[in-house]
Amino acid sequence: MEEKSITALLGANGAGKTTTLRAICGMVRTEGTIRFSGDPIQGKRTEDIVRLGIAHVPDGRGTFLHLTTEENLRLGAYARKDRANVARDMDRMYAYFPRLKERSHQQAGTLSGGEQQMLAVSRALMLAPKLLLLDEPSFGLAPLVVRELFAILRTINAEERVSMLVVEQNAAMALELADNACVIETGRVVLSGSAAELKKDDAVRRSYLGY
Repeated sequence: MEEKSITALLGANGAGKTTTLRAICGMVRTEGTIRFSGDPIQGKRTEDIVRLGIAHVPDGRGTFLHLTTEENLRLGAYARKDRANVARDMDRMYAYFPRLKERSHQQAGTLSGGEQQMLAVSRALMLAPKLLLLDEPSFGLAPLVVRELFAILRTINAEERVSMLVVEQNAAMALELADNACVIETGRVVLSGSAAELKKDDAVRRSYLGY
């Protein structure tokens, strides 16, 4: 994928989308080579991959429900060495997601689904990553919330220059968000190109866009 761009990873259930994200993070055994910034990372421990600047927002959000919003954000910065900038970055997250600021001292488990997803994204960004992996960020959210979340992701990509790899069942929304896209079947890339090109592809339209 291109640096500082947004890439959507599309495919049917069981195609290997989530496994791809887990493989990048060192959470599953892999064969072959995985490179990040030109260097191989396969075989590294997950915590070491995180320290390289790869943050993962898993399916199901992974929010620490009994901690407050602010505590979740601080936890996201645990691997950083530039501790002096953590407070500044927390303020930036609150600027992107004002509702989290309003709920900064509220237990994460009491937030709405959309707010929990925003918190999960913000917590991952508190790592100050170079690459953000997002697994089904729209899952279980109302369409209006998804549009709001995706608009913020696009803004963050533009302003922070964070590369994003997005696994998403909502192919139409994913292709609107992304610069580029790949379609995988049983773990293999069968189609790739710009998001605009894939939106026009007959096979993609029939299989994923419904027209």
